[in-house]
Amino acid sequence: MIYWHIFLAFFIPGIVGYGGGPATIPLIENEVVDRYGWMSTADYSQLLALANALPGPIATKLAGVIGFQQAGVLGAAIGLFATVAPSLILMIGLLSLLAKFKDSPRVKRMTAYIRPTIAVLLAGMAISFFHASYESAGWLHTIILVAASYLLLERWKVHPAFVISGALVYGAVLLG
Repeated sequence: MIYWHIFLAFFIPGIVGYGGGPATIPLIENEVVDRYGWMSTADYSQLLALANALPGPIATKLAGVIGFQQAGVLGAAIGLFATVAPSLILMIGLLSLLAKFKDSPRVKRMTAYIRPTIAVLLAGMAISFFHASYESAGWLHTIILVAASYLLLERWKVHPAFVISGALVYGAVLLG
């Protein structure tokens, strides 16, 4: 049964997560944290931060790690397949249909309506992460990390992988 749950936990976000990685991140969180209880929000946010520091699509990295944690190598393989299966099915089965309607005003309007929804989902996830950070580290450390991240990313244009690595080191040294 665990293999079926792993498949559903990553297949469903792949189907409804129009727009790729940013859209699927909160959907995957809902599955693995809320529905199946495989990890806490804090654990998910740490995994997400680490996965963002690595190259490649975020959803496949999350699926591989979470699938492996739950059911070993086969769980990782099932999670990876479930993540790419919706795109694979669409590419194979609907390519001609998509090519036919790609310039349709309705399709363009639908895309314009979906973008704000994705932004709201990401904002909700960020608020959830801030709340989890406050509960585990306190306001002082949360404010320090947010301020330092903002300065490093926006002012000094440091690569996000270095900022995430620095935050991980900060957490390990001062909070570990």
